Amino acid sequence: MKIIELPIEFVFNGQKNHINPSLIILKNELTLVDTGYPNFLPLIENEIIKNGYEMKNLKNIIITHYDIGSLYDFKEKYPLINIIASEIESKLISGEMKSERLVQAEEMLRNMPNQEIEFGKWFIQQLKNLKHVSIDEKVHDGDLILDNECRVVATPGHTSGHISLYFPSLKSVIAGDAAVKENHELVIANPHFCLNVEEAEQSLRKIKDLEAVNYYCYHGGTFTL
Repeated sequence: MKIIELPIEFVFNGQKNHINPSLIILKNELTLVDTGYPNFLPLIENEIIKNGYEMKNLKNIIITHYDIGSLYDFKEKYPLINIIASEIESKLISGEMKSERLVQAEEMLRNMPNQEIEFGKWFIQQLKNLKHVSIDEKVHDGDLILDNECRVVATPGHTSGHISLYFPSLKSVIAGDAAVKENHELVIANPHFCLNVEEAEQSLRKIKDLEAVNYYCYHGGTFTL
């Protein structure tokens, strides 16, 4: 088993940006963790193929939290893929409940600094454009998945049902947005988009206490002790 990051570069508002979905390889089966922004399916496919893997071996997609990006496109193109998320987030992803992220973003826009308003409006529109997807496998804190190689770690704060993934045999954590790599350290993701900063700080300490060697961050890339 191994984990690789899939660095995706894109341009927004004239500036280069990066995200880093993770790919888990276990017994020739692939599990993608998070799906970028909407319309990122071909970018992620290309990165997987560039690393020498075939899309036909993509068996699972794990969504760490509601910012689901291209999940609908993946499910449309690869309908047999098993979609995994926490039970809390599954209600939002499936459309059973209104996205707490959308509620928050709409409220924040009223007080957002001028230089961030354009991004705020874009982010809201992205959330409104998301198509709902049913979750195949709902998980909880402490659950073992992927042949018991991966332990689900509840890391609320960024969103209520955010999860991270711990791999004891690899001494690795896929943090999602529970942590970002910034200035060579692990910090919480943008507090402006954090639903509960205190919980986010607690979750960050929780994954740091796992004393992993590698932390795969969606924003910032891999942090290695």
